[in-house]
Amino acid sequence: MRAVLMDTIAGPLAVREVPEPTAPEGGVVVQVRATGLCRSDWHAWAGHDDIALPHVPGHELAGVVSAVGAGVAKWQVGDRVTIPFVEGCGRCEWCRSGNAQVCPDQQQPGFTHWGSFAEYVALHAADTNLVSVPDDVSFEAAASLGCRFATAYRALVGRARLRKGESVTVIGAGGVGLSTVMIAKALGAQVIAVDRHEGALAKAAEFGADHTLVADGRDIPAQVHESTGGTHLAVDAVGTEQTCADSIFSLRRRGRHVQVGLLPPVDGHPRVPMARVIGWELDLLGSHGMAAVDYPAMLALIRSGALAPQRLVERVVGLDEAARLLPAMDTAAPAGMTIIDPGFVRA
Repeated sequence: MRAVLMDTIAGPLAVREVPEPTAPEGGVVVQVRATGLCRSDWHAWAGHDDIALPHVPGHELAGVVSAVGAGVAKWQVGDRVTIPFVEGCGRCEWCRSGNAQVCPDQQQPGFTHWGSFAEYVALHAADTNLVSVPDDVSFEAAASLGCRFATAYRALVGRARLRKGESVTVIGAGGVGLSTVMIAKALGAQVIAVDRHEGALAKAAEFGADHTLVADGRDIPAQVHESTGGTHLAVDAVGTEQTCADSIFSLRRRGRHVQVGLLPPVDGHPRVPMARVIGWELDLLGSHGMAAVDYPAMLALIRSGALAPQRLVERVVGLDEAARLLPAMDTAAPAGMTIIDPGFVRA
């Protein structure tokens, strides 16, 4: 099969022919029909995750089951499926309680094993992790769910318990930030979107943001407090010391902050304004994807038309273009999601 191969940390990527995977015990092989290009993939490429080389990135995917391993009871060849980026083991107390997203023995395509920037990918513990994709949901829309959209949904619904009429500040209007804007509006919130790029903010407004703020060096929390008195909830969808602080300082007293963007200790562990957290009794919440058992409620909103993740897709590219785009993700400013179709060839 063809796959995007990474031979060195932070080095050039190449599309090469590699052996097709075989289905692990309890797992499946999926023919990849769509897979997202995500900043988390860039973190792995940059060396912020412990990966074994050579490596194939990619963790947001949807496709068709092409092979089934021993012990799989619920899935068969030809099924349309997607999967959360965290593959729970299916055996531990966390998986049994419906919290596979924090499984201590988890696997992650594109991180702990070869991922989905390829024509085929092997996936583990299929009966715990696979999610059926309805015929009326496109592969592109389904691929957007595995990391950014599902993470945003759980951040708002499962972690922060967002209530209708509350206000939300979303720091960052990339894929996960725009997902957060769309979902928050569908749930009846008032939304402020923050980003460095006007194009991303225009997209956020299109998806329902009530106010947009340009992160151009001005005091973002002061602007949020001036217009709202501080929001009930704030989400850092980027993952830097500055964006984390802006999110926390944008909150009203007793507000809730959700950290979605990864905060790797590149320059030492990031500082967090804990004095404000203590003095204002703020809640700090982490959100790490969403388990497969929680997908039905989100898929019901998608099928009803209340949520439309396909609107977040900015462009579809092939593997060769993906190999060029991934190293530049930290400086690029796409207003939405880039989806990779391994079978796509530009005319």
